[in-house]
Amino acid sequence: MPGFINVIRNTLTELAGPDQSAPAVLPAGLPEAVLPVANAGVALLTDYQGAAYAQLYCDRLRRFVGRRGVDDALFGEIARLLAERMAYHDAIRIAQLKLREPPRHGRAAVDVRRFRCDELLSALPAIVGEPLLWAVERIGCSHRTVPIRFSNAGWWSLLRLRGEASLRRSRRLSVRYATERVWVGRWLHMIDRALTRQPDAAGAVVQTASMIEGYGTGYRHGVAAWHQIIDGLAKPVFDGGLLLPDLAAAITQASHAPRDPKGDELRKIIAEIRAGALLPSSPVEGG
Repeated sequence: MPGFINVIRNTLTELAGPDQSAPAVLPAGLPEAVLPVANAGVALLTDYQGAAYAQLYCDRLRRFVGRRGVDDALFGEIARLLAERMAYHDAIRIAQLKLREPPRHGRAAVDVRRFRCDELLSALPAIVGEPLLWAVERIGCSHRTVPIRFSNAGWWSLLRLRGEASLRRSRRLSVRYATERVWVGRWLHMIDRALTRQPDAAGAVVQTASMIEGYGTGYRHGVAAWHQIIDGLAKPVFDGGLLLPDLAAAITQASHAPRDPKGDELRKIIAEIRAGALLPSSPVEGG
């Protein structure tokens, strides 16, 4: 019961008004060459969600300041891709951006996007979204796509857009936000492990974030492919159970595999890479 009450309290706090946090502050010691990218990330995430969210971005960057093996180019890519992933596209963001476009008329004013049912419901606060997600899963509708019209022509369309964009206040309480937070945490952890276990592969691990973009079915396929590569190649190497002298090349090859709904093509490529790898006699477990 206390946990349930806390969820309600947090939801009401989020919905009460805009983020009043102080502007985000970049970590001390950030390389000069990375500052433009990091500042752009702060601006993007402040606009996307608020100052507190942008500060979370800064806090996540701090772990790489002064880190051995992280040069300016690699740090810049981490900063760029981290900002892009934290500003994930959902119906809330699309409505937010549509409101800023100059008013148009006719077909040019309408932007039709297709979202999965579970994707739309996961953008709601968890206290509402989780029961609805359970319901659509039970009736087999979670994977169905729904066309959503985004239009800034006319007062009714603008009212709809404002209503959709206003859900930004509760985004951090949503099921989708929790999922994205876990993904970002794992991506950063894999970069850490690459820097420790196989530094030459760190750049390739960083670039895997570009596999996940957009929304809808394409987004889901990207997430699934990312986990296949991490679980099938990167993690086994870091754990010491698989010897791939050129992990970076293996990750790059796998990340460019054709996408299919079931991931069969990527699974085949990963199996071929693993078949050509060396298997140590005494695997070493890792975290």
